[in-house]
Amino acid sequence: MAGERKTYGDEESILLGLRERDPAALEALYDRYARRAFGLAFKVLGDGVAAEDAVQEAFLTVWRQAARLDLARGRVGALLLTVVYRRAIDLLRERRGQLPLTDNTADVLSRPGGEPDWASLSVDRQAVRRALDSLPAEQREAIEMAFFQGLTHVEVAEALGLPVGTVKSRLRLGMEKLRSLLKEVE
Repeated sequence: MAGERKTYGDEESILLGLRERDPAALEALYDRYARRAFGLAFKVLGDGVAAEDAVQEAFLTVWRQAARLDLARGRVGALLLTVVYRRAIDLLRERRGQLPLTDNTADVLSRPGGEPDWASLSVDRQAVRRALDSLPAEQREAIEMAFFQGLTHVEVAEALGLPVGTVKSRLRLGMEKLRSLLKEVE
């Protein structure tokens, strides 16, 4: 029937609707993930206006790139949250030079020896990245969402379409493997 509005109840139907350029699919995606996306962006940026910008740009990116999205690579929600996180990090990098020093930062910089050992930090970061890359994909994905994107266990479970217990198991096993791998580096 003409003028009838299509409903989108699951990730697959939302993705199909996005590919068909149906604004109702974008609205369904927004209704489902906007709050979580804003929370993630706000955790990264600490600024509501910038977080709104990151979320808006992420939804536009998903809308424009819908034809390229593949559910085999992950759920639409997880992909959206990844785009939000990356955009928030980009915004943070863009304004990094404009950020005022916080009291904590000033304390760290004024301490004797407050200058970090940049070479050591770089090696540590590389070791962590290598260790993460060596984890099974399902453990790595859960860890990245929980620790780098700042999602709760429930949010990770919802984004991946898994029970919370499964997410907790993946996180625990992944962290145990990371701990073991990083002890070898020391």
